[in-house]
Amino acid sequence: MEREVIEALRCGGGAVYVDGTVGGGGHAKAVLEASSPDGRLVGIDRDDDALDAARSALSGFGDRVTLVKANFREIRKVVEGLGIKGVDGVILDLGVSSFQFDAIDRGFSFRNEARLDMRMDRSQKLSAYDLVNGADFDELTRIFREYGEEREARRITRALLAARERRPIETTVELANLISLSVPRKLQSKGIHPATRVFQALRIAVNDELGSLKDGLSGSFDVLKGGGRLAVISFHSLEDRIVKVFFRGLATGCVCPPRFPQCVCGQRPRATLVTRKSITPSEEETGLNPRARSARLRVVEKI
Repeated sequence: MEREVIEALRCGGGAVYVDGTVGGGGHAKAVLEASSPDGRLVGIDRDDDALDAARSALSGFGDRVTLVKANFREIRKVVEGLGIKGVDGVILDLGVSSFQFDAIDRGFSFRNEARLDMRMDRSQKLSAYDLVNGADFDELTRIFREYGEEREARRITRALLAARERRPIETTVELANLISLSVPRKLQSKGIHPATRVFQALRIAVNDELGSLKDGLSGSFDVLKGGGRLAVISFHSLEDRIVKVFFRGLATGCVCPPRFPQCVCGQRPRATLVTRKSITPSEEETGLNPRARSARLRVVEKI
């Protein structure tokens, strides 16, 4: 959704932007081109491989680009550490990137054989292997239900615990096959592999994605100048719900009961909603990139 992001951020020369999930540098490159000749971009990512790819992709922009290894939940610390007083726009493109998903050895996909991993930052200790083989029944069930919205969470967890009593569950394909066998065909969703929600849930848990998102939204809004914009692309309902609630909270004024003759809470809107409903990709984009079909873009402007 590059075009939509550029329009949302109103990119222009002399401005400063932050891409909190720089990945392979796709959105960053578009922002830099749109803010030519002197717009500046700070790219943040927790993945060393992604930063290497972004460094290569953005090399032509010289000192207009600063790349930093960090979780975007640390955006306030990163911006302040660079001596930047305020930025004109922030883009957060949530979830696993195509760059990570296509790297077979990272273990994000069940369509290729790889060791269970799913770490966005490979320097952290916790991996999907650790959760699948170490978490107890209640914890795994909670993860599958809360982060994957998986209705058959208990059934799947029982199957995994029984399997790991015989030997550890090592690979993505092994886990996906166990899940498929544990859920009766009549209970499987049409057109969706039965392992899809479980893999999503494990990835979110391993990387604390929802915790990072809550911290990152707050920090991103704080570093904006007045009139600056925060654009967030989410890919599933859990993320989108958090973004929507956060944005609505920023745009809400007085919350006193209607019966009060005057406001006593003192709350004033801190932002305006640029998008009252989420923006979805065009048919042309989803035709070229089917993974984009679930993307939802929301934008807010700081008052």
